[in-house]
Amino acid sequence: MTKRAPIPDHLSQRPFTQPEAVAAAVSRGRLRASDLRKLSRLIYVPAGVEPGLADRLRAHLGVTPAAWGSHQTAAGIHGLAVPPWLTDHELIHLSKPHGLPRVRRRGVVGHEVRFRPSELCFVDGLRVTTPARTWLDLAMQLPHEHLVALGDQLLRRPRPQFEGRAEPFATSASLGELLSAHPNMKGVVRCRMALEDMRVGSDSAPETLLRLAILHAGLPEPELQIELRPGDPFSPSGDMGYREFRIVIQYEGAHHDDEAQRLADARRDRAFRRAGWLVIHVRLEDLREDFGGVIRRIKRGIRQRAA
Repeated sequence: MTKRAPIPDHLSQRPFTQPEAVAAAVSRGRLRASDLRKLSRLIYVPAGVEPGLADRLRAHLGVTPAAWGSHQTAAGIHGLAVPPWLTDHELIHLSKPHGLPRVRRRGVVGHEVRFRPSELCFVDGLRVTTPARTWLDLAMQLPHEHLVALGDQLLRRPRPQFEGRAEPFATSASLGELLSAHPNMKGVVRCRMALEDMRVGSDSAPETLLRLAILHAGLPEPELQIELRPGDPFSPSGDMGYREFRIVIQYEGAHHDDEAQRLADARRDRAFRRAGWLVIHVRLEDLREDFGGVIRRIKRGIRQRAA
C-alpha cells in the first residue's frame, strides 16, 4: 500500500484552496484522500480541523476574487455584537458588484449589490464591508431596537488602549451620507429611523436596549456615561442616569464578574452614594425580562426624589 504524502504544514490546520494545494505540490489525487474534507468547490480542509469564520472566509475569497464578506459574516469579522440569530456562521455571506452573477456554491449565501469602493475595507487581509455598510446590509434582518444597538456600536468612542483605534467606526453625519448614497436600497428607511434613536455613549448592546426600554416606558431620556463630577478626569461614571434626580444606572455585563472590576465597581458605587445618589444595578436577568423590574425601580426613584 502506497503511503500518503503528508499535507504541507502551512495547509494542515486550516482550509485551503486547490490552487494553494497545486502551488504546494499536492496532487489532485491526494486531494481525494479520506483525511481531507471538501468544504466547497475547490476548497478543502484537513479532517478533524474545525475552521473559524476568518479562515473559512479567506478560503472562499481565494476562489471568488471579485467578492467580499458581507452581512453577518462581515459583522463577525469586525467583532460587532449582533442578536443570537445572526451569530451562526455556518454559511458565509459573500457579495459581488451589481451586474455580476452572485456567488453560488455550497456553504455560501450570495448577494449582488450596488456599492461604493469606500464601503469596503480590509481586516487582517480579508476584504469585507465596512462596519457602516454592514449596518445598512443587515437592516432588513434586525428589528428597530437591535438596529439601533448595532448603530450605537458604530458611534461609540473607542478606548485606544483596549481596541487599538482612537476614532469611532462612523459618525451620525457619515451614516446619513451613506444612506443618501443608496436612496432606493431596501433597509434605508429602517436605518433612517434607527439613526434618529442612536446616541454616542452606549458601550454595549444591552445598554442600548435598556435606554430604549426606558424611553418606551415614557421616562425622560437618560444622560449617557454620566459623571459624578463633570469635567474631572478622575470622576467615577456610570452607564447612564439622571443628574436632576441623582440617579445612576449601571449595566453589569459578564466582565463585571472579574475581581478587579468588582472592586472598581464598589469604589464607584460608594462615591455616588456618598454624594447622595441612588445606584441602580442592571443585570442579564433584567434584560431577559425586558427590564420591567428596572423600569419600576427607576420610576420609584424619580417619584421619591422629585417629591
